[in-house]
Amino acid sequence: MYAEVKASGGGVCAPRGFKAAAAACGLKASGDLDLCILAADARCAAAATFTTNAFHAAPVALTREHIEEDGFLQAVVVNSGNANAWTGERGMLDARDMASLAAGSMGIDNRDVAVASTGVIGRYLDMDKVAGGIAEAAAKMHAEGGSDAAAAIMTTDTVPKEIALECGGFTVGGMAKGAGMIKPDMATMLAFITTDAEVDHAGFGRALRSAVDRTFNRITIDGCTSTNDMVLAMASGASGVKAEAEELEDALHKACSHLARAIVEDGEGATKFIAVRMHEACSEVEAKHAAVTVAESALVKTAFFGGDPNWGRVVQAVGQAVKDADPGKMRVKICGITVAEAGEVSEVDMEKLAEAMTGKALDLDVFLGRGDASVEVWTCDFSYDYVKINAEYHT
Repeated sequence: MYAEVKASGGGVCAPRGFKAAAAACGLKASGDLDLCILAADARCAAAATFTTNAFHAAPVALTREHIEEDGFLQAVVVNSGNANAWTGERGMLDARDMASLAAGSMGIDNRDVAVASTGVIGRYLDMDKVAGGIAEAAAKMHAEGGSDAAAAIMTTDTVPKEIALECGGFTVGGMAKGAGMIKPDMATMLAFITTDAEVDHAGFGRALRSAVDRTFNRITIDGCTSTNDMVLAMASGASGVKAEAEELEDALHKACSHLARAIVEDGEGATKFIAVRMHEACSEVEAKHAAVTVAESALVKTAFFGGDPNWGRVVQAVGQAVKDADPGKMRVKICGITVAEAGEVSEVDMEKLAEAMTGKALDLDVFLGRGDASVEVWTCDFSYDYVKINAEYHT
């Protein structure tokens, strides 16, 4: 075990060489913090993964462009309350202006600034407000600004999401936002990871992609892939400690895993965290497809909200995903209790099962009896509040 998770107020600024600040510039009607800047003392090796939605937003396009130029960044400016998506040429100009304003306020190159936005799709940014927020945030950057930054990127989140890891000489920090429009397809949220390790540039990208694939890409709240989202990582090297490939990947995996779970636990209207584990599949691809199909089933999610162990909805979803599955070889367990096996219902102590389903964290295990591959996907239930939040989101 390379990295130990520990509580930290430093979050994304815990690694050496990073600072942040936030502002309330009026993009959110609530008046809450809605813009932040995260910056390093010097240019950093950078890596990122981006949404696969065809309609990626202007900030995604610009950030990809800046990273691909030479693989380095020094800062990221983020706004919430407005996605700057489906905003055409003006949206791209506004994203470039955000990078330029942030760069000018810190005396760095425009191309070393990433941009991220989250919020309502199809509305133009009020750039006067954004400019004011960037100026305010840039004027008060400090190494204790991580928590304010984590609060500023929230939309329907109910809590900020932060992590800091001590990794035997170097540190990894992170922050993320996400509660709705979450689907494992790289990746439907914003996450920012920092480290003060010295890293091999190519290895850093590989380690991040591996960590994302095993964490953020295995969560789902509502099966919807956003237009805006990214996981962005920067390595300052300020610790002077060279991170070996396996050590770095382990640390990034732990940080991403913590943030991914926090997103699911804070799912819009969620009352239960559900771990869907698919066992004995022919391949990892098959296991993931089946697990995601179950995890995204509205029927499964509403049953778990109601505490109803309706395993028929589970096997329906598995049969939908794995067309040649053999019910005679399958077994289904809810909260550790076998409810169906070999194509038939199992004798179950319903009182014990009902009590188990009142918990906040529930397990669903499906054994396909087809091979040795397994995958775990995290999701949450669908409650009345999920419908209310999303029925009223635009207004």
